[in-house]
Amino acid sequence: MRILLLLALIVASAHAEKMKIVRPLTYSGMADASGAVALTTNLFAVADDEDSVLRIYRNDLEGPPVKALDCEAFLNPIGDHRETDLEAGARLGDRIFWIGSHGRSKTGKERLNRGCFFATDIKTANGEPTLVPIGAPYKMLLADLLADPRLARFRLAEASLRQPKEANAFNIEGLSATPQSQLLIGLRNPVPNGKALLIPLLNPEEIVQGSGTRARFGEAFQLDLGGLGIRDIALYQDKYVIIAGPYHQGGKFQLYRWNGDTSEPTPITVKHLDRYHPEAIVIYPDKGLNEFQILSDDGNEPVEGVPGKQVQDHSRKQFRSFWVTRDPIR
Repeated sequence: MRILLLLALIVASAHAEKMKIVRPLTYSGMADASGAVALTTNLFAVADDEDSVLRIYRNDLEGPPVKALDCEAFLNPIGDHRETDLEAGARLGDRIFWIGSHGRSKTGKERLNRGCFFATDIKTANGEPTLVPIGAPYKMLLADLLADPRLARFRLAEASLRQPKEANAFNIEGLSATPQSQLLIGLRNPVPNGKALLIPLLNPEEIVQGSGTRARFGEAFQLDLGGLGIRDIALYQDKYVIIAGPYHQGGKFQLYRWNGDTSEPTPITVKHLDRYHPEAIVIYPDKGLNEFQILSDDGNEPVEGVPGKQVQDHSRKQFRSFWVTRDPIR
């Protein structure tokens, strides 16, 4: 068995694409970078899973955000635990969809505010893009997933009752557009039979209009990512880049390319990836898949001896970014 596993690893390594990390940058104003989308050739919007603020940064300059949108009033969280746990974003045209983890707290307590799905439109004034919430937040996505008979074999109802980083629990962390103007929801957890789950959301535009329309789903994809779940997924034309990572705390990360069909994802070998905590992919149309940006969730990285997520002064919080490229290091 060990010989067969070794051979499989050798074959996979031989077919792996090799890329490099270049231009590492450090941004301030937040620490838990969890999902991001390109706005222009040099601006990106990023969500923080510790608050409901969407921040806009330049991809070529370190430092604080150039603009921010606090979505808390729009999302209208209830109760004492107001964290919406935003985990991913995906752009369709000039509209960006954002999604919460839909998971429980780390102690297994119900957190209804994490079950949010909403959209912002990109508006440009004087050449500067801004984000404007549209429609209404949709808060029935988890119920719709649990009610779909085609997903019953994944036992998501049972998963949704567990702590999100427990085996076979429920935790959304990825969201991507598709060429059909639909979305793919990527699950960090569960990983049924060792394969990552991607669930097509067929009518994202309809459910954010506040009309009461319920979510509809397509047949789920199960991807062999070496037993890892999905931390993020992003589309360029008809191909995807995936960040794969463990469902629990710690562990190794791996990048993949995927053609979006029944073919197996292809691993991307990147030296020193383990120095980061990759959580978000930003693909720019002018660069495509030859060079793309990765954001690191650095909420547990120390800032003067304190984990970044615990720092009260937002100006002292920080997260890292880097580019993955085929080009020689510049």
